[in-house]
Amino acid sequence: MAEKDLSKLRIDKAKVTSRRDRKRRYGLLVVCSLVVFGLGALYQQGILTPAVEVQVASVQNLYPSQTFTLLNASGYVVAQRKAAVASKVTGRLVYLAVEEGSRVKKGELIARLENNDVLAARDQAQANEVAARFNLDQAKAELKDAQLNYSRRKELAAGGYIAQSDFDAAEARYSRAVAAVAAQEAALRASAAALREAQVMLEYTDIRAPFDAVVLTKNADIGDIVTPIGAAANAKAAVVSIADMDSLQVEVDVSESNIQQVKVGQPCEILLDSLPDTRFPGTVHMIVPTADRTKASVLVKVAFRNKDPRILPEMSAKVAFLSRPVAEAEQKPMKAVPAVSVVTAGEQTTVFAVRSDRAERTKVRVGKQLGGMVEILDGLQVGDRVVTAPLNKIKDGTRIQIREG
Repeated sequence: MAEKDLSKLRIDKAKVTSRRDRKRRYGLLVVCSLVVFGLGALYQQGILTPAVEVQVASVQNLYPSQTFTLLNASGYVVAQRKAAVASKVTGRLVYLAVEEGSRVKKGELIARLENNDVLAARDQAQANEVAARFNLDQAKAELKDAQLNYSRRKELAAGGYIAQSDFDAAEARYSRAVAAVAAQEAALRASAAALREAQVMLEYTDIRAPFDAVVLTKNADIGDIVTPIGAAANAKAAVVSIADMDSLQVEVDVSESNIQQVKVGQPCEILLDSLPDTRFPGTVHMIVPTADRTKASVLVKVAFRNKDPRILPEMSAKVAFLSRPVAEAEQKPMKAVPAVSVVTAGEQTTVFAVRSDRAERTKVRVGKQLGGMVEILDGLQVGDRVVTAPLNKIKDGTRIQIREG
């Protein structure tokens, strides 16, 4: 009985193995199903599909004038009237009334040199002139007396009342008086000339603005020695440099092969690197009648139509030479994309916008077309990128790779 009871406790190995195999097969089927489902989902999302190589372009602000621009050139803003203001005499700078950026009027005092010696020379010249006037007055009084005496002696000599020698003495005295007056008049003129010279030398110590301008640089400070030739050690030749802001023009180099597209009076647009959001209207002022053989270019000067205080000398500038003037309605920029990136199907207009590594179909509202560009009224922002080619190989959500170059 005991053996029969123990036999009931034995495990049937065949049955256990069969159950284990079935569980393994079920697990394997579940894993395979999950893998197939995952791969299908990845394929559906485009992760397993190869990325399509595309060309893209950015949404940009386009000025209408860019569509009728004949030629572009780069250069700098240059003041056509500028000066390094200095003195014609040597002296120590004792007064400076301006600094960089100061606006000065013609004749306004900019600086003054030490002038004690010149003041003393001026005072001496004034005193000499006063003395010369007194001497002239004295000589004229003596001439008047000598003339009266000469007239009386002449009448008396004619009547035989005085000796001939007395008449000759009176005549000689009169001649000397006339010569003395002439000498004193000459001395007075010399004194006056010396006074004017002293005044001019005094004016040389006052350094004044030669025209209405803005101070660009300050080259000397109080205490510096200023000399017209600047040869002395530590001496300054110029006190300040100034420029007439009303004379600012853009100077650009135009290639000899393109100079025939430029003419005096031609409308232009000027873009300053420091003010990229503003375009300044301009006009070709001059084509300098000589070429630069080293650069094979011709210098062209473009004048601003409107003055702007933000425009400063030596700013970098780009000039667009236009085929016609810019109309009032063409002054403002517009958002634009290349026309090849826009897809129109029925009444719906879309583009494929680049979102990370995907092409996303985006609905847009377009405006007018300018050349190869189309205005975007709504749907995109400046800086967004859109696919331009190949549009026939992509759809909404396609994984893309941007073609380099």
